[in-house]
Amino acid sequence: METKLLKDALAKIGSVPVLVNLVSRRERELINGAKPLIRPDSLDDDKCDIALKEIAAGKLVAEIDYDAIAKAEEAKARWNSGKHNFNVQSLYAP
Repeated sequence: METKLLKDALAKIGSVPVLVNLVSRRERELINGAKPLIRPDSLDDDKCDIALKEIAAGKLVAEIDYDAIAKAEEAKARWNSGKHNFNVQSLYAP
């Protein structure tokens, strides 16, 4: 992995965890036969480098669903507070 590619991709995405997830998902797609969105320099190009080049070129973007994150945080807070909204009896009733 080239550090210049990493820096360029990080400049486009802005978040290391999001970049890691995006690169790993795209790398998996490329390994499974997806066509690159950019022209690789050679046939031996690393899939990770191809994914980073695609991100740096603006061919891949990450969409973050902030509503889903807020709902998950709310559910986690409810769970941690001990206020669960389910009836144990109804789980086992026929």
